[in-house]
Amino acid sequence: MKVGIVGAGMVGSSAGFALAIAGYASEIVFVEKNEALAVAQAEDISHAVPFMSATRVRAGGYRDLKDAGIIVLSAGVSQRPGETRIELLERNAVVIRSILGEILAVVPDPILLVASNPVDVITHIAVSMSGLPPQRIIGSGTILDTARFRSLLARHMEISPQSIPAFVIGEHGDSEVLVWSGAVAGSADLLSFAAQLGRPVTEDIRQAIDHDVRNAAYRIIEGKGATYYGIGAGIARIVKAITRDEGALLSVSTLTGHVAGIDNVTLSLPRVIGARGITADLLPDLAGSELEALQRSARLLKDLSNSLGL
Repeated sequence: MKVGIVGAGMVGSSAGFALAIAGYASEIVFVEKNEALAVAQAEDISHAVPFMSATRVRAGGYRDLKDAGIIVLSAGVSQRPGETRIELLERNAVVIRSILGEILAVVPDPILLVASNPVDVITHIAVSMSGLPPQRIIGSGTILDTARFRSLLARHMEISPQSIPAFVIGEHGDSEVLVWSGAVAGSADLLSFAAQLGRPVTEDIRQAIDHDVRNAAYRIIEGKGATYYGIGAGIARIVKAITRDEGALLSVSTLTGHVAGIDNVTLSLPRVIGARGITADLLPDLAGSELEALQRSARLLKDLSNSLGL
């Protein structure tokens, strides 16, 4: 499947690299306001392809997105000094509207993967402005937070993270909810399994993991300025689920009719993803405190979206 990536910065290029190396796309087209950057990223990635796959990688304009089945949106504007979050979102809304118009004029019915931050609100904007069905607009959401959660649990328990289907839901941000109560390893409750391994998840361990998941981005940004490899791989994972019609259960964001007492809010839940986009949602069994935290997260995102007047 042909995949377009609008925005060739670190997130877009990392996604393109991950897709090309894994061979999840037959062709990747970078579209970027800075044409020289798009050309450079495409050429650099294309030189890595012969070692791993046969994906064609090139730069182009919006017209070159024709026949793409998936469009990754990783473009947006940066926050100005002294600018409020709402002001930034209002400027981003204008940019996203323009980009969507360009995309939909060439590809009227794509699956749109949103990776621009704040991803939940940008995804909400894309749903509101595009006219596409919500199941075809997928925000990367908490797919990266979920990977961080699983990675830290796996490191503590000394097992593979692929063996731990634990999820982070809600906002991709400070109000996100780590779902401890439903976490399992194999067919056993996670806490029980950890104890059997002699690696119990004590309250101190739990708090440390919660803290590290929530603050991972801040630590990485402090050290190198931005996060991009993790989300690039996350985008590639979503593309794989679509191109191979996997029916994979991934924690991603889209407009949700009703969750935790809040209507029409865009946030992350585990969702089934295949060739048609999102085909089903799953609300995990939550402890009372987790459900309350999800409601707070949903209310925060709802209020933020409402502030834009969409």
